[in-house]
Amino acid sequence: MKRKLSSSDAFADSLRSPRSFYYLLTAFVICMSLVHLICQNIDRQEVLSKIGSSGKEVSAIQEALRDRGLFTSDITGYYGTQTQAAVRKFQKQKGLAVDGIAGPATLSALGISIGSAPEATEANVNLLARIISAEARGEPYTGQVAVGAVVLNRVGHPSFPDSIAGVIYQKGAFTAVDDGQFWEPVSDSAYNAARDALNGWDPTGGAIYYYNPKKTSNKWIRSRPVITTIGDHLFCS
Repeated sequence: MKRKLSSSDAFADSLRSPRSFYYLLTAFVICMSLVHLICQNIDRQEVLSKIGSSGKEVSAIQEALRDRGLFTSDITGYYGTQTQAAVRKFQKQKGLAVDGIAGPATLSALGISIGSAPEATEANVNLLARIISAEARGEPYTGQVAVGAVVLNRVGHPSFPDSIAGVIYQKGAFTAVDDGQFWEPVSDSAYNAARDALNGWDPTGGAIYYYNPKKTSNKWIRSRPVITTIGDHLFCS
């Protein structure tokens, strides 16, 4: 006489069938994909530039708004009430949702596409150290890190190439590349400075230019707003 299966026994038997296992596995994969998408959306919402935000994206926003005559203050990289007001004016002009938040639609309308931060790989360290050594030889250590930070700030800025190599080899960007100093032996301190810059240390406060006032008479570079002075270099936005 066959024993009548209980509901729990029947459920256990159903799980043993290949078809049931496939359905369960598919359901699990779908659930995990949904969780991943939700987390991605949360992350995107958290990184929108808005009141209280700071960094290179905010600097790019301020510069783009200033070019359009909507932002008249200094480029600070801090998203305050003046930046918010300028963003609102721009959004109204473009027929966008006027919320004062620089979301994807607003950034796209401004022509801003921020590059991803380069990783501290051996190749990136070596390349960044070479330009630091050539451009900041004799500068204090903080000044060497600052030169590396400028290169990285350019990588993340919409007006420059989106890689370290692209920034360094951009025509006319660095005197040391043009005059051959770039290929001279690299100092040990430059390697350490490159690692510090790649790990996020930016003594310049977001600068994308620098110059030695004793060595240049270029009127354009001298017209750039100075953020800070480190050693013999002035760092500018």
